[in-house]
Amino acid sequence: MESREQSNRQLTKVPCYSNVERRHGASPSVIVIGGGFAGMAAARALHDASFQVVVLESRDRIGGRVHTDYSFGFPIDLGASWLHGVCKENPLAPLIGRLGLPLYRTSGDNSVLYDHDLESYALFDMDGNQTDKVRQNYSEDMSILRAISIVFERKPELRLEGIAHKVLQWYLCRMEGWFAADADTISLKCWDQEELLPGGHGLMVRGYLPVINTLAKGLDIRLNHRVKKIVRRYNGVKVTVEDGRSFIADAAIVTVPLGVLKSNTIKFEPRLPEWKESAIADLGVGIENKIVLHFENVFWPNVEFLGVVAETSYGCSYFLNLHKATGHSVLVYMPAGKLALDIQKMSDEAAASFAFKQLKKILPDASAPIQYLVSRWGMDENSLGSYSYDAVGKPHDLYERLRIPVDNLFFAGEATSVDYPGSVHGAYSTGLMAAEDCRMRVLERYGELDLFQPVMGEETPVSVPLLISRM
Repeated sequence: MESREQSNRQLTKVPCYSNVERRHGASPSVIVIGGGFAGMAAARALHDASFQVVVLESRDRIGGRVHTDYSFGFPIDLGASWLHGVCKENPLAPLIGRLGLPLYRTSGDNSVLYDHDLESYALFDMDGNQTDKVRQNYSEDMSILRAISIVFERKPELRLEGIAHKVLQWYLCRMEGWFAADADTISLKCWDQEELLPGGHGLMVRGYLPVINTLAKGLDIRLNHRVKKIVRRYNGVKVTVEDGRSFIADAAIVTVPLGVLKSNTIKFEPRLPEWKESAIADLGVGIENKIVLHFENVFWPNVEFLGVVAETSYGCSYFLNLHKATGHSVLVYMPAGKLALDIQKMSDEAAASFAFKQLKKILPDASAPIQYLVSRWGMDENSLGSYSYDAVGKPHDLYERLRIPVDNLFFAGEATSVDYPGSVHGAYSTGLMAAEDCRMRVLERYGELDLFQPVMGEETPVSVPLLISRM
């Protein structure tokens, strides 16, 4: 049996958060589970509001699905790499602007074949008749692929052949990259509800790491702390990590990825309500990976994307040209959906070879890469997927259901963002929202609520990041 001293070491207060001690003047306490953008935003906000905060992160680094790699000698984002919406309405823009981090606006006039902004459109035949009325004519939801098939069934004369058919498949391939899922699983109705901030898409030229490091400065972050159990009680929460140690606090904010929640590797006591469990089960989680190829010299055209068209979207591919954005001789191959699932089972060498073979279909004289990096977000036990999306036949309010607190347990992350799921700024804003909800709940419980003190303090002037362009 363990000695009493050994047993006592298994329980860690954060730093001294029993309800009894709380009444003797200790600061309110919160455990943040997950050190990605949502977790860091929540922890930063609560720390600055004089809460005692500890962050439990399962990885040996912070950032979560934001991961800036420096092994090439310059920053490469293996996870999220864009700020979607370079504008003052974006909650991350002021932070990025104050840090002086430049952005490169992608998807301008010289992006290849595809409008990355998913702007609204209407298709007409040569007689002026609109052809894409599938949404209006069908009350039930369906996949995007099924909707396209219905259009062609109704209008056989529109059926594409040859290069036109292949271009359509490439269009679907890019759409699958946006949602990190196959076109036969993406909801048509919810795709139509996709919201985007103005200002276009800015690629983080120096990577996202400086931003996450700024949020993390001065915080109590425990790396390699994989949470296995969360027990909630009226007067607090108890969180147990893999090695058996436990942490207690007034409340907890859960920011782990949707894929991890789906895996049930974290046990909740008592169980989460049925409506919360169903939201976790019904939200889709997709996969998009990156195979980063570093070359000695640039031998490709000066465009943002290089595409390979094929008979199926699975056979199509596209490369992001980082040279245009950063000046480094790098192409990033980005498979999504089933293709990403298949490729991530390969070794790094085999995956890089596969990507290079796709490149040689465009440029037969391409020289071999001198270095490569491979991500596997679907196989990583800390993520088990890239980001969330609306599955066919499921309601769009699942994001909101996932966000709603359960007692003194709060939830944040891109999969809890109603308006901007799958984005860094969506994750960041939900972290701030969960922090404020948590602050109000905890202080209200102890009768210390000050309605005139927002969690982030006074607003600072908004500064928008610098946009650069390379011709």
